[in-house]
Amino acid sequence: MSRRFVWPKRDLVGAHQELMEPVVDLAGFFRGDEEATKQASDIIKAACLDHGFFQVINHGVDLNLISLAHEHMDNFFKLPTCDKLRVRRMPGSMWGYSTGHADRYSSKLPWKETLSFGYHENCSNSIVIDFFKSTIGKDFEETGMVYQKYCEAMKDLSLAIMELLAISLGVDRWHYKRFFEDGCSIMRCNFYPPCPEPSLTLGTGPHCDPTSLTILHQDQVGGLEVFANNIWQTVRPRQSALVINIGDTFMALSNGAYKSCLHRAVVNKYKGRGSLAFFLCPREDKVVRPPQDLACNQGKRMYPDFTWSDLLHFTQKYYRADDATLQNFTKWIISPQSANL
Repeated sequence: MSRRFVWPKRDLVGAHQELMEPVVDLAGFFRGDEEATKQASDIIKAACLDHGFFQVINHGVDLNLISLAHEHMDNFFKLPTCDKLRVRRMPGSMWGYSTGHADRYSSKLPWKETLSFGYHENCSNSIVIDFFKSTIGKDFEETGMVYQKYCEAMKDLSLAIMELLAISLGVDRWHYKRFFEDGCSIMRCNFYPPCPEPSLTLGTGPHCDPTSLTILHQDQVGGLEVFANNIWQTVRPRQSALVINIGDTFMALSNGAYKSCLHRAVVNKYKGRGSLAFFLCPREDKVVRPPQDLACNQGKRMYPDFTWSDLLHFTQKYYRADDATLQNFTKWIISPQSANL
């Protein structure tokens, strides 16, 4: 195996126990049941104060749609390499197919393939379909339709979770939902091929997502791990559940009250693994700052104002996302070199 895929031993410390966290049942929240809503927000609050990770069931997303999204993802990654490279992610772009981000990094490469594309509501309402038709071809129009519906469902769910996050923080119930309604989000299909030496590498290295909220569905192979209580812990796949984790942007929006989730993906020797990740983002020019009453209650601001485009630019051009992205971004944004944005 190429040395470029070998990770330091400190990042390869094994996980020997499963993360046992309550699963959040959203059925009562969607029914308007106040007691069930409070119970859900309390579970979310405890998780977000600790490590920023939870799972939801009865989330309202059609399980058949999730299965279809996995099926179409599998079909794409089974294509010959020459076909996948037709939609290769070009340097400076976030969209397209990538193998281990080899165009961005020269060491600690992740053992995976990805397909990334953007999603936002627009007047034609077919941005994802257009991406697949224009980059891979008309044969993938159905794939585009599946992911268009999948992204729409993920956006609706993410806004509902934003409502619960606001309730759990004791701020205006609609504050975060309004903030993200006109956002431009990111969809990523991940494939982790079987690896000849899985003990030497990672599918995705330890990092916190710089985005706001991640909704992930992993297949039944497993491989997601979360850093909680100072150790790495495995996350058992649940077919009917969706994995939710807080990202750096929401940590700033909560004035540091809620933790950005440190996580990674491991690989194995015998089975490929797939996951679907939807990253909720605000509109790029929106100013990221916590609600005023939240900052006042906590006594001080933890982070300066910034826009999502500032943080995105930092992680795409200057910094590889890890467990200290937001802290290093904060130093960078107030430094003289950030004036050259």
